[in-house]
Amino acid sequence: MKCILSGMGLIAVLASGLLLAGCGFQSAHGADNGSLEVGVVKVRPERVVLIRELPGRTAAFRVADIRPQVNGLIIKRAFEEGALVKAGELLYEIDPAPYQAAYDQAKAAVAIAEANLPAVRLQEKRFKELIASNAVGLQEYDNALAALRQAEAQLEASKAALETAKINLSYTPIKSPISGRIGRSNVTEGAMVTAYQPVALATIQQLDPIYVDVPQSTAELLKLQARLADGKFTAGQEGQDKVAVRREDGTLYPLEGALQFRDVTVSPTTGSVILRILVPNPDNTLLPGMFVRAVIKEGVFERGILIPQAAVCRDQKGEPFVWVIGKDGKAAISMLTLDRALGDKWLISSGLADGDQVIIDGLQRLRPGIAVVAAGSHPQSAKNAKPAAKTD
Repeated sequence: MKCILSGMGLIAVLASGLLLAGCGFQSAHGADNGSLEVGVVKVRPERVVLIRELPGRTAAFRVADIRPQVNGLIIKRAFEEGALVKAGELLYEIDPAPYQAAYDQAKAAVAIAEANLPAVRLQEKRFKELIASNAVGLQEYDNALAALRQAEAQLEASKAALETAKINLSYTPIKSPISGRIGRSNVTEGAMVTAYQPVALATIQQLDPIYVDVPQSTAELLKLQARLADGKFTAGQEGQDKVAVRREDGTLYPLEGALQFRDVTVSPTTGSVILRILVPNPDNTLLPGMFVRAVIKEGVFERGILIPQAAVCRDQKGEPFVWVIGKDGKAAISMLTLDRALGDKWLISSGLADGDQVIIDGLQRLRPGIAVVAAGSHPQSAKNAKPAAKTD
């Protein structure tokens, strides 16, 4: 809806010459009928794709800190720093001798328990048969039964100890849990390490694909939700989840990413949520920790209104407005609500309608109510608009 400035306040502003500050166009020419001749653009709604560039930082798809699971002496390092390693590949080897000895001892304990069990089981069976004829006392049978249960428990304990020894022995070769690029080694051969020590031996990062984490302010999120609610703005079109990535030097990364999810927790320090984008990285061009900018498609205004930025003036309060040709052929002021700048144009939220004639040339001599005539028409079109320009 148009909002026309009027009254004494407007007269005072016009008299001061400040209303048109910043709109330095050439003077209008007079027409034959005494009207001022001005250049105009005719408002035509068009399809506008809204795109926003947000700063973000890359993060590895997977990260594995390599730590020993048993104590021991490092006797071998089997990788080159910075190399690509595969899941299951040997990285370090801890001296297995003490764990091999523990495994052999546990295995022998199982064998002893298994050897003792048949005799104890047979004795319990015999006493059970003899107790019916009172050939043995009840206490003797109870002792035999207890001995059998103890022997069986001892066998199970020996088997558990053997399994523990086997697991500890299997931890002496330290293998890669994931495929990726391994960083520098923090230990060398001959170093003593402890189980689950705080300092990692090395770190492996999977870089293909790679994450781009982008913070989005809750204010922008609420604004986006409001646009969707009023029905003028649509989202969810095909390709909506595709995201381009701009590197630190301003160049566009050749592969598009995909929007994975929007976090559900707002950061109390920044008042933003995290958007996570998954980006292919076959050549490892993007490294963890890089600053990038994500070019995100917010949605589409099917009937958006764009006007040249040069046509927009501001009053003393900084409120934007444009001069238009009214239905009576006279100049009038229309107050605007601006959405954002798209290239060299403004996207208008309110203040203009389809068919309005916005004056772009000959602004210095304009006054409300003065007769004007359009010297030429420059209709807006999707071809010459720049809706995909970045906005911060």
